[in-house]
Amino acid sequence: MKLFVAGLPYDLDDNELEEIFEKFGKIASARVAIDKMTGKSKGFGFVEMPNDAEAQEAIDNLKDISLGKKPLVVTQAEERGGPRAAKKW
Repeated sequence: MKLFVAGLPYDLDDNELEEIFEKFGKIASARVAIDKMTGKSKGFGFVEMPNDAEAQEAIDNLKDISLGKKPLVVTQAEERGGPRAAKKW
């Protein structure tokens, strides 16, 4: 399951994001979104967990806790339908 995580402190890196989620199970990937122009964090990221039950446990336990000034928002990521998505005709 791919998770969307918002409300991250701007100084949090990929490794720290992975550390937060690995308490709940195996992590396939953890990436903080970086602004291409400034090279700084956008305050959100994505975590991919192969086990859906572990991912759901992470959602249930991490939502609304604060790592900084803002509470975390942890949800299942939705597929993007932007210009890079494959078009279905």
